[in-house]
Amino acid sequence: MLQVNVALPSGKSTSLSVPTSSKVEDLKGLAQKALGQAFLTLVTADGHVLASKAKTTRESLDALGIQEGDHITAISQEPKLSATADAFALWCYGGDFIVAWGHPDRGGDQCCITEVQAQIKNLQEIKGTKRAFAAVQADGSCVTWGAPYWGGDSSPLVELKNVQQIQASSSAFAAILADGSVVTWGDRACGGDSSAVQDQLKRVQQVQATDRAFAAILADGSVVVWGDAFAGGENSGVRDKLKNVQQLQATASAFAAVLADGSVVTWGNLHWGGDSSEVQDQLRNVEHIQATARAFAAILTDRSVITWGEPDCGGDSTKVQSQLRDVCQIWGTKRAFAAILADGSVVTWGDPRTGGDSFAAQDQLKGVEQLQATASAFAAILADGSVVTWGHPDSGGDSSRVQSQLRKVQQLQATDSAFAAILADGSLITWGNPKGGGDSSRIQEWLARL
Repeated sequence: MLQVNVALPSGKSTSLSVPTSSKVEDLKGLAQKALGQAFLTLVTADGHVLASKAKTTRESLDALGIQEGDHITAISQEPKLSATADAFALWCYGGDFIVAWGHPDRGGDQCCITEVQAQIKNLQEIKGTKRAFAAVQADGSCVTWGAPYWGGDSSPLVELKNVQQIQASSSAFAAILADGSVVTWGDRACGGDSSAVQDQLKRVQQVQATDRAFAAILADGSVVVWGDAFAGGENSGVRDKLKNVQQLQATASAFAAVLADGSVVTWGNLHWGGDSSEVQDQLRNVEHIQATARAFAAILTDRSVITWGEPDCGGDSTKVQSQLRDVCQIWGTKRAFAAILADGSVVTWGDPRTGGDSFAAQDQLKGVEQLQATASAFAAILADGSVVTWGHPDSGGDSSRVQSQLRKVQQLQATDSAFAAILADGSLITWGNPKGGGDSSRIQEWLARL
């Protein structure tokens, strides 16, 4: 047996007695339980990180040189959840291990991640198309997995270095590099081919995407677009108006740009938000825009809301307009919006089948602090850390199966049909469509390695 002292930087410590044949993951599990802290990285007194990679976690402590009375520091890591349309990825900021579940062909195959595990170190960001993930690391390299045609294979890209941030359309990725240039890959028809505008993609500050096109804000406030012309990849009609652009938002087929003066310019599919002419006079002093798949909702500086796009998908908010005051945050499913007001209540509109009708949950929607959405359902985190859901029951709108477990929720993420929640104690709770990430039972053994 080995007696090992494990301490947090705060000074809280514990003495653990473990067999010499124990693995890193065994020691980590005991430390997490004893210290009441999940997602720990263990560091020896000489600065050696006991990594969470599969190989090293399965090596014995004795083989790693851990001796009787050794002092080990346990550093807390920040857990993160990322998603494709049908799979989740759980990881830690600065970590070196990823746990994935959901549809195996859409990024949820843990075996696929194991194949690239040796490349993973110091994770900074993970983004997903509908069927593939891309992970950005501290050294600017990028690791991808999932469906190759949908962005899961970046191996041919020798220029994919010094990545600063990444964005995804439905089936392609766009990475902003340290020099302000952009590299794209995945489905060429959905923005994976930016060769036509490559010379213009310089000093890029931000990238946004519809399902099939990208738009990039340059340092001078202008915008460059590429991809499907009918989904926002062509903007010649408004190009002269796109000056001093501060932020971009997108439906499935249209873009909305907020300018420095608070006005808005739109383009793309006219019926899905690309035509804002009917509300243009009202789009002044816009602070932020949110979107469903077919409509936009803009929060103004006075905390009121203006909507446009397909009426049945949230583009018509007339029935609740009088309630949309002191709006703090708006979130969207594919066809409905939900707004958090300053008093913590929620107002919904749009398709009632996909979250636009919250009547059944309204009495519970008090003290709401955060929202998350699948394609057809909403989940709200309340001030006490509990969760309230509504919308299509098969897409996460019914959380009754796990309701008693949803306490002290710290983070929520969603695929198209399932939710995943991280609790304060590090537990992972999932619900919704099992094939879309709602069943995480098969990956529980992997969670100790995070």
